[in-house]
Amino acid sequence: MHYKNDNYMVSTTAMVSMEPKVAVLNYQYGERAKSELILMSQLSLALPGFSEQERPGGKKMLLMMMESVRSELSFAQKSTGHREFARAINSLNEAISLTESNQPEEASLRLAAAISAAVTPAQEAWQVLAEHGLL
Repeated sequence: MHYKNDNYMVSTTAMVSMEPKVAVLNYQYGERAKSELILMSQLSLALPGFSEQERPGGKKMLLMMMESVRSELSFAQKSTGHREFARAINSLNEAISLTESNQPEEASLRLAAAISAAVTPAQEAWQVLAEHGLL
């Protein structure tokens, strides 16, 4: 089975070559990033519902949290070398810029792209860990 992902074809039956230790890291970082990015997306969508007085503080807190997630993604990318973490960072950078420009709904769309990128290493790692009987 194949599906198109950006500019390349991905086979869901393709074997992923990855050392189990790296697979554990990819799985751990990918799952954590996914959870944090989902939370950022939910908060981004909630921001327009804040009162005018609350919105600046909510926006500031959201941006601080996004920057924290970006740091974690950067650490994940440097630790594992997986290119999808870099892609997640790029999407998150766009979401941060959109949030700064008071476009939280559009930021949520970029966060969805970051989630998709962050999930890829976890999915690949899951395959490797399952093959080694570690899941």
